[in-house]
This record gives sequence, structure tokens and C-alpha cells, in this order.
Amino acid sequence: MIARLLGLAALVLMACAQASSYEAPLPHELSTDADMCRWLDCRSVMPEADAFSPRKGQPRYVEAWRTVNGERKTIGYVYLSTDVADIPAYSGKPVVTLVGMDRAGTIRGVRILKHSEPILLVGIPEQKLVDFVRQYLGHPAGTRFELGKADGDYVPMDAISGATVTLIAQNQLISRTSYEIAKQVGIIKPQPKPQAVFTTDTTTRSWEQLVDEGSVGHLKVSPGDVGEADSGQPYLDLYFGYLNTPAIGKSLLGTPAWEALMATLKPGEHALFVVSNGSGSFKGSGFVRGGIYDRIQVKQDRDSYTFRDSDYMNLYSLKAAGAPSFRESGIFILRDHSFSAAWPWAFNFLGNRRDANNEKTFVNFESEYWLPAHYLQGGRPAVERPDAPWLKAWKGKPVEIAVFAALLLFTLGFYALRDRWERRSRRSDKRWISWPKTTMWVISIGFIGFWQMAQPSVTQLLTLIHAPFDGWRWGLFLSDPLIFLFWIFIAISLLLWGRGLFCGWLCPFGSLSELLYKVGGRLGLARWQFKLPKPLHDKLKWLKYAVFIGLVAASFHSMVLAEQLAEIEPFKTTFLVGIWNRSWPFVLFVTTIFGLSLFTERPYCKYLCPLGAGLGLPSRLRLNGLKRKAECGPCKACAVGCGSQAIAADGRIDPMECLLCLDCMVMYYDDHACPPLARERKRRERDGLPATPIGKDGYFIPIKEVH
Repeated sequence: MIARLLGLAALVLMACAQASSYEAPLPHELSTDADMCRWLDCRSVMPEADAFSPRKGQPRYVEAWRTVNGERKTIGYVYLSTDVADIPAYSGKPVVTLVGMDRAGTIRGVRILKHSEPILLVGIPEQKLVDFVRQYLGHPAGTRFELGKADGDYVPMDAISGATVTLIAQNQLISRTSYEIAKQVGIIKPQPKPQAVFTTDTTTRSWEQLVDEGSVGHLKVSPGDVGEADSGQPYLDLYFGYLNTPAIGKSLLGTPAWEALMATLKPGEHALFVVSNGSGSFKGSGFVRGGIYDRIQVKQDRDSYTFRDSDYMNLYSLKAAGAPSFRESGIFILRDHSFSAAWPWAFNFLGNRRDANNEKTFVNFESEYWLPAHYLQGGRPAVERPDAPWLKAWKGKPVEIAVFAALLLFTLGFYALRDRWERRSRRSDKRWISWPKTTMWVISIGFIGFWQMAQPSVTQLLTLIHAPFDGWRWGLFLSDPLIFLFWIFIAISLLLWGRGLFCGWLCPFGSLSELLYKVGGRLGLARWQFKLPKPLHDKLKWLKYAVFIGLVAASFHSMVLAEQLAEIEPFKTTFLVGIWNRSWPFVLFVTTIFGLSLFTERPYCKYLCPLGAGLGLPSRLRLNGLKRKAECGPCKACAVGCGSQAIAADGRIDPMECLLCLDCMVMYYDDHACPPLARERKRRERDGLPATPIGKDGYFIPIKEVH
């Protein structure tokens, strides 16, 4: 009955797990048709316009027109974020955004068209997203936005609880893309940097030396990175570098060719070489379409530089000793005085990735380049680099991280020394064991769950499962410090003792469910509290494993579908978003679980939780299990009091189900509660023998061994 109620409610939730912009289908023609506004409602971000131009420029945008007294005038610009920059959010995919700005560069409209963020699936109402992006309106293009408190020239933004990583990516997206378009149309003028002054070093170097010292950069893209099948060779194995530096240029091209190349350059122009092997092409077809190489860019600070066919020169061979042969090569001339070779820059390859549904998205691959200091007079200039989003997240909450780390270490340390506390406790007085657990539950619910919203989820477990196939993205895993630390704790405790230390002691939702059961008993509900019959429980416990396996299978078909089905977890409603922000099916589901928790111990954890199931499967491989006596099979005293019903008829403890409450271990050493020990104690008392200590195996130490 319990499982049926929970399962029915979960099905209702899955049906409701839809959001208007979550994985919203966009026309395939949108990425290729010059008439962008034929496929999108451009007036939604520039309502004063009555017509729009075809796409222009690189990066691409459209002009917004308005007819005044019979004359058509340009009143602003509209662009699609993915035409300008590919900044992945928490899901690893960009938030596709339509932006409009007026001729002065002021942002007039922002509209999210499509996202793949799990937290925004249904966790955050659509109106909250609308309210958030409205904060960009009225700010000049290129404004630097910061969540929460802001310093310097940053503009503070009100954040959405539980979606911090997504919003950091969105802020970067709006700031960078608006700057790029404003620079493209002439609203913002690039600020030139001092040009590099090279040393007199002209020593010829081999290919290996150039690569080792960083004079030649490297960018590698695998077939899987762009959604292609493994062909046995990389999609792109690309090398690049800066040729104006005499030592580098002469080493790569030879002195006569380098001098001839430099003679063709005007002051402030820069020559770069690019060579590659692999099944893909860095040239693509852009040089045929409009004379633009649309697959490669150079980025420096907030500026991006592209190349036209007139910027390309043939490169037939490399002269550096040991240089391999390449399938594709070329020299590109960067003709912009704002670029300086003294500062770091990045080579960017824009690829097309096709997902399981054969939908094409753009994805950027970058490799940083900075001339070695010994080629620059005065060395490299001092550069203040902005912190990566994940590093900002860690710097932003040092106290919370320290407190959380201390909590995890205390839990690990206490459990590692549990044997001494188990011996001190008695079945009638479990304070040595119960107070740490109760304290952990309260801290977990209040600090971890409601305050820091660091409840682990099966979606994170699915991401970990897919990491070997989709690539390990450290920035993604580090973006939430507490979740990152939590998973380290889970991995360590899982290896040592199984899933129970997390599930039974520190899971916020499990702790809340357990405390509700305890409170229910104290409030007079004990007479109605119950456990399912063991045969029925032993059947229903497999339901959560079926749910987990179903989610894993769904994720390999479509991660979007898996994230929708993962709404069977009530964590988002409870901690991340709050009951008051959810629709009635989610509220009904959570309140049903809470109501059942007053009468039976952890119903969701036992029968539905896919996260618990996912952690339970590897628990069989734990290094240390709970102790058992030979008499535990026929005795069954511990099994009667086991809240998780993890003790089998033969006395064996199932590590997949055990929540490490340690109640059975208190009884294990209690010579009044453990029937075998109680019999031995009574025999000794009857025979006038002293009560000797109990050994590590849970038996009395024979008198002859006591000294």
C-alpha cells in the first residue's frame, strides 16, 4: 500500500515534469537560415521594430528596423546567443537566449528560448526565470554582472536559490555576447594594448622544443566531443602558434620564408600558423560562404577576432626539426591593432555536436596561448585573471565550506571509533550512540538541506556514470563546493562501510524522514507506528533498484528524459525550491511521504529512492561490515528492532539496505539485551564467577585469559 501510494504520486509528478523552455524544440533552419526572425519572434525583445534584416556580420546579428515617415531606420540589434558564444551551463549545454539592444547599446529585451538545466526543469517556476532575466534590461552592452553583492564596476544581481551555477553561466553569456555585438556594430571601440617588443633571441629550435616551451599550442578534439563514433583517430589534432616572434617564426618557416612573410605585414598585423590532422577540418566551408572562416577564432580578454579569405595564406610545410606532417595547414593574418602578442590569448575552434536525437548544437574548444617570457623584452606583463566560476563559488563561502568539512570529518571520525561508543551504550540507554546521530540529523536538515541546499541527487550520480563517455568536466563538479565535498565523503564512506553512513546519518531528506518518525512516536503515535511484514518488505525494497536502473537506461537514451523522470525525488520540492513554489502534484507527493514517515520509518528511503539504490549496489563491495555472532541467525533479537529491516533470517546484514544506525551493535555488546551474552552473564552470576570483559567478537573473554 505504501509503495503503491508513493509510486502513483511519482507517476503524477513525472507527467507534470515539463517546463516551457526546458529542451524546447527549436527549428533546425534556425542555425542556417539568414532570415533568423522568420523562425523567432524578434519583436519579443525589440517591440518597437516593425521589420528585421537578414543576419549580418561575424558574430551574427540582425538589424531591427522601424519605418518613420516612410523612411526605414535602424533602431537596434537582435542576436541569438549561440551565434556569438557557447558558454555551457550546469548541464554542459548553453542556455539559448535571444537578446535585443538599441543603437546606444542598451539591452532592451532578453528571452530564454531553450535550456537543459535540471534545476530549472520544474524546480523553478517559469516566472522566476522571466523575473531574473529582466534584471539585464536597461544596462549597457558589456556590463559585468555579479550574483549577490558586487564590487567595483560589477552590477549586483538577485539570484535564484538553487540555480547559482546556471546563473553564473548566464551572466557570463549576456556580458560577453552583448559586448561582442556592440563591438561588431561599432557601439564599443576596442581598447588597444601595448604591442609586444621581442628580444633579440633568434636561436633555432626543434619542434619538440617549441611544443615543450609553449611556443606551439595544442588543441585536441575527440570524435565523442562532437557526437561522432570513434574512428580510431582524433577528430582534430591541431597545433598553432605566433609567427611574428623571430626565433619561433624562423624555426617553423625557415629564415627566408619568415622574412618574406614579415615583409607582407603592415604595422600592427600578426601572423599565426595552424596545422592539424584528424577526420575533421578547422577550415570548414566558411571560406566558401561569404569568405569567413567560421570555425576558428582568436580570443583575447573580451575581444574575439575572426578571419576572412583575404587573411589566409598557404602553408606548405614546417621546417622545424622533427615536425610531423599534417593533413591541413595555413597561415592566418590577424589585422586588428587592439590585439597584442604580449598578453595571453586563446585559439578557439567552433565545432558542431550532434546529440542522440541528431540535433545539432555548437560547442567551443579553446586552448590558451601566451608567448614564453624569454621572447618578450621585460618579460610577460602582469595580468589580472578573473576567477573561474567554480573558484568564485569556493571563495564565496569559506565559512560554510569549513563548517561542512568539519562536519564530514567528525562523522567519519566518530564512526571509525564507533566500537568504544557501542560498548558504552546499552539498549535501555543509547545516549553514547543516539546523540551524535540526532545531532547529525538536525544539522543535516537545517544547515545542509534548507540553508545550503546541498542535498545530493540521483541526477549527479547519473552525471558521474556518464563522465567516462561524455568527458570529465572538473568545472562542473567543482561548481557547488558542498556537493563536491559531499560526494568525496560518499565515495570514501561507501568504500569503507557502504551507503549507510550517508543515507542513515547525513542525507537531509532521510534525516528529516527519520526525525518525523521519532517525533511521531513522542507525540503519541507510537501505538499506530508499524513496519511492513518482512516478506512484503523484501519484495518492495527492489522497487527502488528498478527505478534507478530505469533512470540509468533512460539517461543513455536521453538525459533530458532521465532528468524528467528523476522528479521522483522529492528533494527539490523540500529543500531547493520549497513546497510553496511547486504545483499541487509535487506538494501532494512530499506531504504523502511526510505523512507516512510519522507512522513508518523512512518509507521513501526503503522503497523508492533511486539515489539510495545507486549507492546500495556497490555497498556489497565495502571493506568493513558490521560484526555478527554465530548465534545471530537463530536469535533474531536484533532483527526485531532493525528499523531498516536489513537483517535477514539467518542473521546476515544486507549492506545494500543497512543504514548503519548501530542499534544492533549496541545490543551486540550488551550483556543484558543480547540473548547469548545474557545467558552467559546469568550463568556466571549463578556459578559465582566474575563478570569478565566482552571481546571484540562480542563474546565473554574466558576467565583464564583475564589478567
